[in-house]
Amino acid sequence: MWKDFFYFSKSQRIGIIVLIILILLVIIANLTLPLLPKKPVNVNDSTFFAEVAAFKKSLVSQDSLRKVEWEQRYKERYSSFKKFSSYSKNSYQLFPFDPNTADSVTFVRLGLKPYIATNILKYRAKGGKFKHPDDLAKIYGISEEKFQELLPYIKIDENLFISSNKIDENKKESEKIFVIELNSADTTQLMQVKGIGRTYAQRIVRYRKSLGGFVSVDQLKEVYGMTPENYNRILPYCVVDPDLIQKIKVNTANVDRLNQHPYLNFYQAKAIYELRRKKGKLYDFKELKSIPEFSDDELEKIQPYLSFE
Repeated sequence: MWKDFFYFSKSQRIGIIVLIILILLVIIANLTLPLLPKKPVNVNDSTFFAEVAAFKKSLVSQDSLRKVEWEQRYKERYSSFKKFSSYSKNSYQLFPFDPNTADSVTFVRLGLKPYIATNILKYRAKGGKFKHPDDLAKIYGISEEKFQELLPYIKIDENLFISSNKIDENKKESEKIFVIELNSADTTQLMQVKGIGRTYAQRIVRYRKSLGGFVSVDQLKEVYGMTPENYNRILPYCVVDPDLIQKIKVNTANVDRLNQHPYLNFYQAKAIYELRRKKGKLYDFKELKSIPEFSDDELEKIQPYLSFE
């Protein structure tokens, strides 16, 4: 078996012999080349040194050209920057303006930097108003020197505040009048209440459906994601009609139907169902007090949603 492994054909044997010969030739050449005599360099060759000197001179001249070119570019940019700086300092006008209505172009013409003009517009966009000329000094970036220069030209229109106050009063009055009945309102009507967006409206309708209706506005606290701040915001605009509640008929509902209610778990639903099977029919809510799975608070919560007809 091992003899077959080391068997080579005729062409393979010739290839191996040629390879060995090439390896030997490379080894011999590697050993003999360093022993060959080298051609001496004529240190007095003036042509060689002249070429070296010319090459060094060309390098120096190229570096000098780059340096001169860089300095020229720097001077051009610096001079243009100086022109721009002198222009920004001196080319502005002073004229009467109202900081509550002026646009960014007006502020720049008055000598304010663009980022300061942007700060003023952002302040106004967030509801900020300049009720007194001194309020302009509160804007970030305005120096005391610049503010004193602009102060004599600040003219605030007081009629703007009178009209805006009337709009705010009318808005508040309309919000007080608008009230939503939680058991009949759809998502579109709920979204008209300030503080109820699309997501909250959908969650309120979904939770109302699982309950069968709201007994009290306080149940909005149980809606998923409802925060105390948002609840207090929408509370004045919500009312509840308990007559619209859809009750569960205890004497006909199965365990699954009872278990679907958020106030009942599986064991409580099964206990009601077993009590009904044992008695045949339940006539009053008081009969549920015998079920050990309920606490007094849990019975009080579920009572409005159960019908014993």
